[in-house]
Amino acid sequence: MVSRDSHVSESDRLFLLAATELAERGRYTTSPNPCVGCLIMREGHVIGRGWHQWAGQGHAEANAIKDAGGDVRGATVYVSLEPCSFEGRTPSCAQTLIDQGVARVVVAMIDPHPKNSGRGIEVLREAGIRVEVLELPEALALNPGLAARRRRAKPWVRVKVGASLDGRTAMASGESQWITGRDAREDVQHWRARSCAVVTGVGTILADNPRLSVRGGRFAARRRIRQPLRVVLDSRLRTPADAALFDEPGDVLLVHTGEAAEHPRAETISCGEGRVDLHALLEVLLQRDCGELMVEAGSTLTGAFLESGLWDELILFVAPRLLGGSARAMADIDFERLGETIGGTIADVQAIGEDLRIIITASNERNDT
Repeated sequence: MVSRDSHVSESDRLFLLAATELAERGRYTTSPNPCVGCLIMREGHVIGRGWHQWAGQGHAEANAIKDAGGDVRGATVYVSLEPCSFEGRTPSCAQTLIDQGVARVVVAMIDPHPKNSGRGIEVLREAGIRVEVLELPEALALNPGLAARRRRAKPWVRVKVGASLDGRTAMASGESQWITGRDAREDVQHWRARSCAVVTGVGTILADNPRLSVRGGRFAARRRIRQPLRVVLDSRLRTPADAALFDEPGDVLLVHTGEAAEHPRAETISCGEGRVDLHALLEVLLQRDCGELMVEAGSTLTGAFLESGLWDELILFVAPRLLGGSARAMADIDFERLGETIGGTIADVQAIGEDLRIIITASNERNDT
């Protein structure tokens, strides 16, 4: 059991917040690994800063030690996530800190990974290093997918919708470009870039022919943009071989039903019979290290995720216009009684250009990270 009642000061909290801010620099590139930041102090001075940038490359602690010139003996280390205690593609961070002779480690979040949870801290303490835990909400908010996939065996699912004031996403004819403005569409790039996978339906592919890729230099590290896996739910494999998403960098996964089948330009998997099984789909994506998903789909698939309770956040962009009663609803769901309806908690409201962005979190036990 890791003690959280540590003797930490206000300056410790500020240094941990600084480490958490460093972690944000890896927001768009670390997947499937978590975002982690590290700050190293000696005698009141910062001697090293580091953050995890790419999976398979140096972790935050190693990068901060390198930034300090390799000499961190007797220093205090502030890290946004408990140092790992096992070796993977990189050495154990806990052992690295021991070998470097640091005196103290302050942690902002216990790692929920079952192989490491509390073990990294235990290893450090056994080596005589003073370890203290000051849990910060900001550190947890950095990696919601990490907690979701480790504690609930489920990815963190965001559903993105662009709608009118009357909750409509397209005209009756299917025309939908563009309901929201340029700034809102640019903001969508942020949510897409931080996702491990983007999920849509074949109906959206056939109607809008979207690219579903991340575009923009602000998402690049070392002139490289990490692209999320693009997942198309396509029961009968109707996705055209010349669809625009195949011309973008990154991988595409087509999810169909029934017996094994092939597509000339994408990997295919079967998941369900007649209709894609969303629960099974999330299990498959979790096995592929997808911790954060974004659903960008039409009313049928959007409604299926919301109605099944397989969502954690709804990112709703509302345009200041009315489309009328014959336009298509944002979610294909029907209720008979108020008690059956789906509710949530408004977590944030911001003006994004000429539109409004509302972030709603699910009000159920699945949302307890």
